[in-house]
Order: sequence, then C-alpha cells, then structure tokens
Amino acid sequence: MIRWWISALQLTELFVSSIVHLLYGFYIFSSAVAGDLSQVLNEYFFKPNVNVIEVKQEPPYVPTAKHTIDANTLPPIVLVHGIFGFGKGKLGGLSYFAGAEKKDERVLVPDLGSLTSIYDRARELFYYLKGGKVDYGEEHSKACGHSQFGRVYEQGHYPEWDEDHPIHFVGHSAGAQVVRVLQQMLADKAFKGYENTSENWVLSITSLSGAFNGTTRTYLDGMQPEDGRTMKPICLLQLCRIGVIIYDWLDIVWLKDYYNFGFDHFNMSWKKMGIRGLLDCLMGNTGPFASGDWILPDLTIQGSLQLNCHLQTFPNTYYFSYATKRTRKIMGITVPSSIFGIHPLLFIRVLQMTQWRQPPDVPPPYKGYRDKDWWDNDGALNTISMTHPRLPIEHPSCYVVNDSDCQPLQPGIWYYKIVEADHIFFIVNRERAGVQFDLIYDAIFERCRKHVYRKNLPTLPDQSHH
Repeated sequence: MIRWWISALQLTELFVSSIVHLLYGFYIFSSAVAGDLSQVLNEYFFKPNVNVIEVKQEPPYVPTAKHTIDANTLPPIVLVHGIFGFGKGKLGGLSYFAGAEKKDERVLVPDLGSLTSIYDRARELFYYLKGGKVDYGEEHSKACGHSQFGRVYEQGHYPEWDEDHPIHFVGHSAGAQVVRVLQQMLADKAFKGYENTSENWVLSITSLSGAFNGTTRTYLDGMQPEDGRTMKPICLLQLCRIGVIIYDWLDIVWLKDYYNFGFDHFNMSWKKMGIRGLLDCLMGNTGPFASGDWILPDLTIQGSLQLNCHLQTFPNTYYFSYATKRTRKIMGITVPSSIFGIHPLLFIRVLQMTQWRQPPDVPPPYKGYRDKDWWDNDGALNTISMTHPRLPIEHPSCYVVNDSDCQPLQPGIWYYKIVEADHIFFIVNRERAGVQFDLIYDAIFERCRKHVYRKNLPTLPDQSHH
C-alpha cells in the first residue's frame, strides 16, 4: 500500500512538472512570436513616408579627444547561453540575456546547441568565432554516432581571434562549463589546422550560475544516480527525450529556424532515417540519447567529475563567478528562502533539492560527499557547484563580499560572490530582476573593460595627468 502511494505521488509530481515546463516553454515561444508580429505590424502601419517628411541634414559628428578609442579595437565579450538556451537570431527578437548585450558595443551572442553536449558546444563556439565548417573530431564523432562535420560559418564573428586578440567570455549555467572546455581545447591545440592556439586566447571567464561541479537536479529529473548517464524508465527527461526526437524527425524548416535543439549532426530528420530510424531513436538504440552525447550526462556530478579531470585553471586568465541561491536555514533546516521570489518553474525543484538524499544503496559520487553540502540551490544548480571548480581537485578561489575587496584582480584565481536569486533571475525577463539586473551586468562589463585587460588601455589625451 505504501509503495502504491509513493508511486502515485511520483506520477503526480511528474504530471505537474511536465505541465509547468510545457506552459513555460509555450510562454517563451508565444512571447517571441508576439514580439515579432508586433514589430512587423508597427513597421507596416507606422512606416514613415520619407517623401513627405523633410529630413534636416545635421553636420557630421566630429569626435572629441574623449571619444577617440575605437570600440572595434576592444576585445569582444561573448555571452554563452545555458541549457535550453538560444543565441541571437533564434526565437525572433527575444534575448536570452534579456537585452544585456546592448550594454556594450562589442558583444557577441552565439547560438549553440541547446541540448547538445558540452564537448559539441565548445567545438561549435570555436568555429562560430573563427569561421569555417564545424569539425567535431573524427574519433569523437565515430564514438558518438554522428557526422564529423556540422554547420558552416562562411565568415567568423571574430576571425582575428588569437593570443594578441583575446576574448572575454560570460557563460550562464552550462555555458560557463562550455567556455572552460573550449579554453582547454585551445591549450591542447585540439583544432585541426590551428596549431597556434593557446589558453591565452581567453582573456577572462565570468560565470553566472555556472555548472562547474554538476547538480542533484539531474537525478530528480530522471538521471540514474548509480552512473549519471542513463535515465529512469519513467521521468521528466524521458518525456523531454521523446519530444526532442519527434521535433527533430519532423524537421519543419521554419520551426527549426526559429528554435533548434542542435542535433542536426545526428541526422535525425525523416528524410534521412525514415520511420525505422525514428523507432530506433525512440527505443533508445541510436541518437544522442543512446550514445550519451547530450547535455544532461555532463551535468550530473559524475559527468562533471569526468570533465573536470581534464580542465585547468590557467595562470594568465581572469576568473569571476556569481553563484546563486534561493534557500536559507531555519533552525538548522534548509528551506526555500521565498515563495513569491522564486519562479513558478523552479519553486518545486528548490524544495526538492533542499531535501535531496543520496540513495543508501548507491555509492557516493566522490570521497567526502555529504548531502547537506548540496542543499543550498537556485532551483536548477546547487550553490556549492557554482562558486568555482572544486571536484575532483579544488581550484584556487577567493570569496568576495564587495567588488572593491578584490581590486585589482589576480589571474589564475576564481573570485566568487553568492547572490540571492534563482537560476533564471538574470535571463529572459529583465523586469524580474529589476535594479539587480543592471548591477550584475554593469559590474560584469565594467570588469571586462577595466579590470581584466591584459594589456594597458590606451591613455586618453585629456586624462594623461591622472
């Protein structure tokens, strides 16, 4: 009888979670469509008549000494989205970073696979910047059962990228780990035809709710805690898997142009695999979910341990991390810190993650593991995971309360702050974060422009006395 009640509760939770996630996804999609329609209608009905209105010619603007620095000489700041994210050009005019990219003149927002593995996304990010055909690597592609080559970038978004023209990276959630893997690939000279790459191509990495050490939420959503790679037979991730396979198989061009999960290199379209191929994918015999070459295995504690074994913190790169949490302790018990301050999509997960217990019959994921270390969370990631890389080896770090306490920054050290916020507080919807939105992103961009410039900034003529 007790088992029956437990099963009923689990099915109820699965149903509620599925509905909440589906509604939120529909809200995001419909918001993007509504925004695009509004823009089209405005342009159609309110397009100015240039033949009627006389435009007065203004004298050309002559820059003063203060404005002689060309923005094009500054290193670009690349914003890297997380799981289920999207870059510029997807979902119409909707911005994953809620318009933060408008705060600086040199910001790039790449569109990477929203559910593809950390490895695949790092490869895509390199070719997005340098240009050319995405090469996932022959050995990796054969092992994972997908094409070696992917999307072609006729023109890279920063083709001059090298050690003399390094880049600032800002990664949200899994995007932060993508950048770390990319930097290690640069250090290892892992890109064929580019023998001069090095870790110094990366000037700084800023993590916003970064997934460095995995998350217990993966197990709540359906990953098996025994291995961190396979899924439970009935879970939220199984529903997600089925939906993604069908979405890619239908291969509706305009829909995939609007939003793409990033699995095109697996050739799951009906044109290429037919009905039999679809059934093979659904049965778990082929495709990214069968090979494990997708994002969720990389976000388990075990998967993060495997990744981190090969990732370094480099001595010439600046690192800063914002760890988020929406929990607090009451009489020694960890509970959600707010009811209305947590997004409805995440509230149940915040509560569940505060109650997480490693199954007693499953070995702990690492030596010294304690459940209570993982209870503070933001609804998607555990706060302990977001501060800095700490598994299997803890990297140099420094806890920051006020930014002024760590000036100037020293390279090779992970400076981190803990911010009261849920996992999607600083993305998609700017109004939710209010003034904190500007405080966070202004600090990030200012740090990139002022505090972590490997070479001295050019001196302005009227500032030489400072």
